[in-house]
Amino acid sequence: MNIIEILREHAIARPDVPAIIDSRRGRDRMITFAALERASAQTAALLRNEGLRACDVALVFHPMSAELYITLLAIFRLGLTAMFLDPSAGRDHIERCCELAQPQALIASVKAHALRLISPAVRRIPRKFVIGPALPGAISTDLARLLPAATEIVPCAPDTGALLTFTSGSAGEPKAALRTHGFLLAQHRALERSLALKAGDVDLTTLPIFALANLASGVTSVILDADLRFPGAIDPAPVMRQIRAHRPASAAASPALLERLADYCLRRGERLSGFKRIYTGGAPVFPRALDKLQAVAPQAEIVAVYGSTEAEPIAHIARGKMKVEDIAAMLGGRGLLAGHPVPEIKLRILRDQWGKPVGPFTEAEFEATCARAGEPGEIVVSGDHVLSSYWRGQGDREIKFKVGGEVWHRTGDAGYVDDTGRLWLLGRSEARINDSRGALYPFTVECAASHHAGVRRAAVVARESRRLLMIEPSDDGQAPELVELRRALAWAQIDEMRWLKRIPVDRRHNAKIDYPGLRRLLAVRSKV
Repeated sequence: MNIIEILREHAIARPDVPAIIDSRRGRDRMITFAALERASAQTAALLRNEGLRACDVALVFHPMSAELYITLLAIFRLGLTAMFLDPSAGRDHIERCCELAQPQALIASVKAHALRLISPAVRRIPRKFVIGPALPGAISTDLARLLPAATEIVPCAPDTGALLTFTSGSAGEPKAALRTHGFLLAQHRALERSLALKAGDVDLTTLPIFALANLASGVTSVILDADLRFPGAIDPAPVMRQIRAHRPASAAASPALLERLADYCLRRGERLSGFKRIYTGGAPVFPRALDKLQAVAPQAEIVAVYGSTEAEPIAHIARGKMKVEDIAAMLGGRGLLAGHPVPEIKLRILRDQWGKPVGPFTEAEFEATCARAGEPGEIVVSGDHVLSSYWRGQGDREIKFKVGGEVWHRTGDAGYVDDTGRLWLLGRSEARINDSRGALYPFTVECAASHHAGVRRAAVVARESRRLLMIEPSDDGQAPELVELRRALAWAQIDEMRWLKRIPVDRRHNAKIDYPGLRRLLAVRSKV
């Protein structure tokens, strides 16, 4: 089944309901489900007329907008695969990924076409399209408006490719994650239930895959009037204007973005009173962030979601479901509570063997290798919306393993399951500190430290057999009480606390600690 068939149903059932509301130059634009269906079918006709056929790969560069989803739905309609790259990863990354995937088309904004000047691989792509005004050497997608719609939908098997994305490849060859039509349908069902998506609702949307789930559920997506490449540095004012104008009932965003929005509201005495549900994830969501969001959205259910590119969602928990003793446990070094795994997924804790391949296992061998309740180890998952293989098998030996005939995915995260079946996160397996004093997991310290006044972000690393806690001060000018902080973290046996103006974080969510980057920064400083 082609995932477009679900979207077409909404175009028929609610043709005049807004599907996407976005903003250009400060002015809102709206496209209905029927108009989105028609525009995507016309764009599909243009791509087909230019020679693209089922299973071809199209490299797409365009920010979140109505135009992006018109393009994406046209690609799905034809049975093509949409390929996405992070241009900030550098020219070498683009070259390697294009060499692996061999895209037959480039579909990009005018600005993104500048990549042709620096990338031989992009120049070699045989067909080039520009989203917007005409550009030398590229066909404008505006021409699609002159064409009759391609009403037919190419039938797709469950294993037909739909979305192709890549890891950074910083530790070697990039790994390609191929989401098939069957995978997207399974993921849609899991997200629809976990995020309580209901046709007719309005959602403030920041994550591309969630906007796709909204379209498949008949939910209106309000795409933020913000530069989503830097979620932790957005200007909250235009976003608040959108919230007041469109009254979204739900939102899903990284904790860095939502905290910036909450800080803006707290400074101005405003409230996000229209929200019923706010979901945050993609990075650790510590209790302080949940409490801050609850303060500015008192009527909303605030939910922390745990997942990854290969498995979204895995688990979630509402702030209201956290008991006083749960908060005390998190602040006392037990880790970060992620909640019960979603029903659509299988989750186990493998005794930690990160860094070397494991399996295959028989069922009995797997049971013997898994940890007991309360015992820390590596989080592994399986299910219909868990990526079963990387494209062409690149990385499968390290990240995938089989139990009987079933494929399991290694998340690379450490954690444990308590005696009530709830998952607790301990941080990346590779960030665990092992020394003469035992094992120290990063989230146990960082979760506790982040709760203290004056601490915006904290990261624990080992250097020369010493445990270092790096502290990024909050923007409000309030300095942390280090004596009190050291006393509260006595159990962690921290050798030294250091200030750092900015702790390196990931590019996508601006919220996950970049431990390799932090170690490089410390190494440079030690030489100065």
